[in-house]
Amino acid sequence: MGWENLTSISEFLLLGLSEQPEQQEVLFGLFLSMYLIAVAGNLLIILAIITDTQLHTPMYFFLANLSLSDTGLVSTAVPKMLANIWIQNQLISYAECLSQLYFFILFGTLEAFLLAVMAYDRYVAICHPLHYTMVMSPGLCVLLVSASWITSAFYSLLHTLLMNSLSFCKEHKIPHFFCDINPLLRLSCTDPFINEMVIFSIGGLTGLVCVLCLIISYAYVFSTIWKIPSTQGKRKALSTCSSHLSVVSLYFGTASSVYFSPPSTRSAPKGAVASVMYAAVTPMLNPFIYSLRNRDIKSSLRKLIWVRKIYSPWW
Repeated sequence: MGWENLTSISEFLLLGLSEQPEQQEVLFGLFLSMYLIAVAGNLLIILAIITDTQLHTPMYFFLANLSLSDTGLVSTAVPKMLANIWIQNQLISYAECLSQLYFFILFGTLEAFLLAVMAYDRYVAICHPLHYTMVMSPGLCVLLVSASWITSAFYSLLHTLLMNSLSFCKEHKIPHFFCDINPLLRLSCTDPFINEMVIFSIGGLTGLVCVLCLIISYAYVFSTIWKIPSTQGKRKALSTCSSHLSVVSLYFGTASSVYFSPPSTRSAPKGAVASVMYAAVTPMLNPFIYSLRNRDIKSSLRKLIWVRKIYSPWW
């Protein structure tokens, strides 16, 4: 075939999680519920952090950005799936597919960076409490978050440009509910060697940096907590890390199973199910994990709801 026409198709067909008509209504209701809960929960946390001056600290600044990332992540894939089920049309244009890929990688990578930054924040807070205010200055916090956004944007752009250089000239059916890297690479009729090398080299390095930051930070954290003489003090210190560790385990566990598992163990159904975990379930659970285990967040949310009751004519 000629190389002058690298992309000979203008649209893809998203097969979704199931092709059975009787299961479409169930999937629509399930994903609509997860999407509304995820968006409402994360926006509530952002609103609570913005309106409550007591939450204007580095930890909650990072949490607000994490909630924003979760909102973007779940909004990239799920609404298109819901629209396809509602109008019974599974087509997605080539440009829309690449746009979906770009933003999904952007918010997915951003989430990993923010979780690593939050681990460093917990390290400074527990291991160096007297220097916390000086170390975690507003300038450093803004720098860490800005670097996470910029790096994620360039990393996502790299993958999108590399995907755009491939030729999709045979099959256009994607056995997935959104345009993700692995399903698209399987449809390419040109050698995706460079794309796969970028995933395992740059992607692997990015993941390794985040994981090492998490491991090293928590190694020092647990070492410091172990030295605390009182049981109550240990519990209090652990409580500040438990929510973050729960989110880290859920996110990195599902993401690594999709992108860094051996090719021989990969399958389209397994990858789609795992993608649901980190694309929809994790953003939905994060607000509950942080709000249910965090007194400050619960207090701020109660005040927010109470003010709403007082000033809203509908209550």
